[in-house]
Amino acid sequence: MSENITAEELAELMKKAAGITVAPEELRERSDDSFDTFGIDSLGLLGIVGELEKRYGTPMPPDSEKSKSPRQFLDAVNSALPAGA
Repeated sequence: MSENITAEELAELMKKAAGITVAPEELRERSDDSFDTFGIDSLGLLGIVGELEKRYGTPMPPDSEKSKSPRQFLDAVNSALPAGA
């Protein structure tokens, strides 16, 4: 089983790293909306990437902090996580 990051986990990280509260259901429904529409800027995204790197002990793809939408971000970071981590 691979350890994919879910919308719930992303919502938690958005709150922790950027102080933005978004319901996981809203992230799933609007996963192609830009992070800007959720109030997340590039620094907020960088904070989320940093939290993930600490949590999983592995670097995230260099382009993950340039992701434009939650779907793009989750696709990028989930492809970088080792299966069964």
